[in-house]
Amino acid sequence: MTFTLHVDGARWRRHTETTRNFVREAISAGVHHHSAGDLVPVAKGNGYGLGNARLAREVTRLGLTRLAVGTVFEATDLAETYEGDILVLTPFEPADSLAAAAWMVLAQGPHNSSVLRTVASRPAWDALAAGPGPARVVLEALTSMGRFGLGSDDLSDLLADPASVDALTSGRIRLEGLALHLPLTQPALDHNTTPGSRWHDAAVGPAAPPGASARVIESLAWGLGWLRILGDLSDRVRAGGSDEAITEITSSAGLWVSHLEDVELATLRRALPDIALYARIGTRLWLGDRGALQARGTVLAVHSIARGQASGYRQRRASKAGAVLVVGGGTSHGVALRAPSAVTSVRQRASVAGSGLLEAGGRALSPFRIGGEQRWFAEPPHMQVSMIRLPEGVALPAVGDQLDVDVRMTTLHADHVIGLD
Repeated sequence: MTFTLHVDGARWRRHTETTRNFVREAISAGVHHHSAGDLVPVAKGNGYGLGNARLAREVTRLGLTRLAVGTVFEATDLAETYEGDILVLTPFEPADSLAAAAWMVLAQGPHNSSVLRTVASRPAWDALAAGPGPARVVLEALTSMGRFGLGSDDLSDLLADPASVDALTSGRIRLEGLALHLPLTQPALDHNTTPGSRWHDAAVGPAAPPGASARVIESLAWGLGWLRILGDLSDRVRAGGSDEAITEITSSAGLWVSHLEDVELATLRRALPDIALYARIGTRLWLGDRGALQARGTVLAVHSIARGQASGYRQRRASKAGAVLVVGGGTSHGVALRAPSAVTSVRQRASVAGSGLLEAGGRALSPFRIGGEQRWFAEPPHMQVSMIRLPEGVALPAVGDQLDVDVRMTTLHADHVIGLD
């Protein structure tokens, strides 16, 4: 194995257990009944460097019964082995032909009853309402995040439609709640980001807890509006003579929230004591104790080089004598991959500009550490290995030694994970 992720298993699991306990305490916040809600871990993409299958096993170990994934394809991969409910975060979209085909296969299989679809558009809802069912659905609101979702009027119109009421009462759709995907930065609460003046006025008026954050106010506005919509829906269902369907709707329709801190969850819980809160958390749960995780690359070769000697694909010449190390870990492992910087300060802009100038001159600092310092790439990393320059005077590692490497966990693909088996 050439590129590994080493996990201090005991330390990492203490963190996940502590996070679970804090979230559950915030969600309950004086509410002592079965509908309080729960933590819903997120496992998507590369599984935060640990792998989705491994994270699903950890969810079970934590005693949790729900898991959120990114796509229907990830749900299909996990449904065979994970026994709890799986929420797919990417909205169901019939026009996405490949995803729709995967949904059809899943719906016809033995795991359909355990998978929840996110629905963020009227065409997607109508397609499910007209289908054979059963489909478990979480509707998504168009929050200040501004990515997917239905506006407040759209939600009201959708659940006022007789076809929707019929789909709910017949069991073709089981409504599981409203999803609120909120931004990491506190949103600006204006007419473009709030779900309706009456809901917003209630949230920032008498119902607003003192000192509530913008995320809490936005969540509360949606929550109050959601309760109102559910009340109207219950009246329509009752008029149709289906008390059983009313119980089903009111008992399962909660708020699924993302990016709320524990204190915000507790504040929202106190303001909305009669609705289940499901906190979808990924990064904070799995990567909240970064010191428990360390990626390492194995030294595969060590070559002494003279000043001016060329090496690598691009035959770059060394400006000084020293050594070139060949180390396990390249772009296929996530080494040196990065997203555009979210710079917000002059200092950050200067740092990004400086790095860009160095790279323009053919120099790039690698994420590998030798002798306590980051060292320079000899050339851009290859697919599975990297070539690192060392100046004279630095103690050379031996073939087989492992070097610490700083890598984004959301791009990491290790050959092996050590410490959680």
